[in-house]
Amino acid sequence: MNDHVSVSAPLAFEAKLDRLADLAVQVGLGLQRGQEVVMTASLEHVALARRITEAAYRAGASLVTTLFHDDRAVLARYRLAADDAFDVAPAWLFDGMAAAFRGGAARLAIVGDDPMLLAQEDAARVARANKARSKAYRPAMELITTSAINWTLVAGATPAWARAVFPEMDEAAAVARLWDAIFAASRADAPDPVAAWAAHNAALVARRAMLNERRYAALRFTGPGTDLVVGLADGHAWSGGVTTALNGATGNPNIPTEEVFTTPHAAKTEGVVAATKPLAYQGTLIRDIRVRFAGGVIVEASASTGQDVLQRMIDTDEGARRLGEVALVPAANPIAATGILFLNTLFDENAASHIALGQAYSKCFVDQDLTEAELDARGANRSLIHVDWMIGSPETDVDGIDAEGRAEPLMRQGAWVR
Repeated sequence: MNDHVSVSAPLAFEAKLDRLADLAVQVGLGLQRGQEVVMTASLEHVALARRITEAAYRAGASLVTTLFHDDRAVLARYRLAADDAFDVAPAWLFDGMAAAFRGGAARLAIVGDDPMLLAQEDAARVARANKARSKAYRPAMELITTSAINWTLVAGATPAWARAVFPEMDEAAAVARLWDAIFAASRADAPDPVAAWAAHNAALVARRAMLNERRYAALRFTGPGTDLVVGLADGHAWSGGVTTALNGATGNPNIPTEEVFTTPHAAKTEGVVAATKPLAYQGTLIRDIRVRFAGGVIVEASASTGQDVLQRMIDTDEGARRLGEVALVPAANPIAATGILFLNTLFDENAASHIALGQAYSKCFVDQDLTEAELDARGANRSLIHVDWMIGSPETDVDGIDAEGRAEPLMRQGAWVR
């Protein structure tokens, strides 16, 4: 009898797609039996959307409603619509989504649209359309940012996205490589994806427990071009990984995720900070962002490319110049290890520590169900936008500062030391 070693065959693409769909429902949404699901996706994501729909029904969903959008229709608006059309958004649709969420529906979005779709369109019109949409979507968005419902984001590769990320490759190879990166970052290619997520969530929960125990008053980031002190909101709490929504469902809002995050105080950020990765925003790649904060507000902002788009973004409203989130991510993590600039916030924000301008997450407080007045009093920011950009790297140090002003190391050269 000959001894031999059994080697498992690599998983086929279709099997990994099924695994990703199951993860979206089980690990991402933590779907409850009898719950409705409202899903949004591009027409390019129909194969994944169908699999998620099937996974949701197997998990006990009562109804899955998918709203598809089409890049060609978006471009038709910019090229053919009248100028005043860019101050209009489908409030009736977003009101319906908010009603569904208030009625107990879960929210799932498949992301992965063409990051450069609007690169050749008028930046002022893009900004106006985004502002109108943000205003109309706000009632639904507030149910998400307060964790009133269970929700998750999951990614699907598309030819346009793949071409933008890997411009040197032919389309088929680029799409295949992007799918491989998505499966790896989402742990869909692990021997037991659900067990892999359980172990990963346990590590994130332990990290946020440490930070909640330390009760820092502020964080200080130092690195090339950066010396920034981010004051934290009064009564803040750290989150990250698995979370329980106010409706009792437990899941991961982002698939993938590598961060622990909390709410800064809107009036207590001081200093200068330089982005460590470009930011893809509204069809523009904004490079080399540098800003200065005083009294919590951006008072100077520059970028080597996309300066006008950056300026329009921070001019959206008063809260757009203030922070709504600060997140810590070790520089050594599976997403950063790919060396890929995904041009997609779901991935790029999880490759490095980051901050977000705009709306705060009201769930990141020790006390839940705070009123708007109570959130304002504790320093939570309000805005129509929430835009994450990366400030961490292997050259970045982070200190925790206690209420007496004493500093202790949290990260050195992008690695946890506590």
